[in-house]
Amino acid sequence: MTAVNKVAIAGAGVSGLAAAIQLAKAGVEVDVFEAKPELSALGSGISLQGNALRVFDALGAWDDIRAAGYPFEGLNLRAPGPGAPIVAELPDVKTGGPDYPAAMGMPRPALARILLDHAQKAGANVRFGAKVTGVEQGDGVEVFVDGASVDSYDLLIGADGLNSAVRGLIGIQAKPEPTGMGIWRSFVSRPAEVVRSELYYGGPVYIAGYTPTGDDTMYAFLVEKAQDRFDITDEDATRIMLEESRAYEGPWNSIRADLEGGAHANYTWFTKHIVEEPWNRGRVVLIGDAAHSCPPTIAQGAAQGLEDALVLTQLLTERDEVDAALWDEFHARRLPRAKAVVDASVQLGQWQLDGVRDADVAGLMFGIAHQMAVPA
Repeated sequence: MTAVNKVAIAGAGVSGLAAAIQLAKAGVEVDVFEAKPELSALGSGISLQGNALRVFDALGAWDDIRAAGYPFEGLNLRAPGPGAPIVAELPDVKTGGPDYPAAMGMPRPALARILLDHAQKAGANVRFGAKVTGVEQGDGVEVFVDGASVDSYDLLIGADGLNSAVRGLIGIQAKPEPTGMGIWRSFVSRPAEVVRSELYYGGPVYIAGYTPTGDDTMYAFLVEKAQDRFDITDEDATRIMLEESRAYEGPWNSIRADLEGGAHANYTWFTKHIVEEPWNRGRVVLIGDAAHSCPPTIAQGAAQGLEDALVLTQLLTERDEVDAALWDEFHARRLPRAKAVVDASVQLGQWQLDGVRDADVAGLMFGIAHQMAVPA
């Protein structure tokens, strides 16, 4: 017996597909509506901590994801300037427990394809080019897609990202706000010496770093003060990333060679928000980036969305009805944990914006990692 028999999910990102997999495996009829016309083949890389890997195992997708990514232990800190010497080798907390690597990098498109494949194999119906545009609640939830009613469901899960349409449809005003930082990203080749994430603090940008994503690939990033970079040409984007990286040596020499050879640079701003309790309005609930967002400074954004999906679907498949007790437990397990991640991520960035040189960056990172080591 499950609390729901038929569920709609808005969004085919990490959180939405994770929820779809778990519900479909339990025999729930699942329709996923994704506004984009197709699964994006573009994107850079993603850093995944152990607590995210633990969720992938619960989904039954861990073997495929492990084969497509690059697991590693530890974090190196390098100094800018000649030679880019390693100044610290930090151990990672195994937030997923001893059975999983401390961290993993992988291409975002590969992760998306694996989760979509598992959702469809579990029996979920995924429709692309289908944006949820309306909801009407009664005994259930009538869902409107592109202006037309498609069906009535026991529950609608809004997993439709930072600019969630579902969030607005149920009257929640909270939305992402810029934190003051912007990030350049590029997907490049991996030099043999890069075997874990490495970060450079200091120099002309706040953070310069990279994470291995495969035997031959990694993604590189530069974090700067947020600027209006959104209408520039591809050529100018590459030029800016090249120029801002020139203070960093070591593996950045290889990254610059790839950028000069045609690697694409993309730019986004860091944002923050968290929807205060409750994340649901009746039988419509938000998870993932629709409910909370944070800068990627401690690599917990995707992990927290995955935990939202796992906790919600566990409750829906173990309970007999969707009632106040279910929502109380969901919020008790998820909101404080997500808020801790948002606050820590924002604090780390604020120290850098404020130029605080003696901030306990490592202490903050390890403190939140130890919290995440306890299952949600």
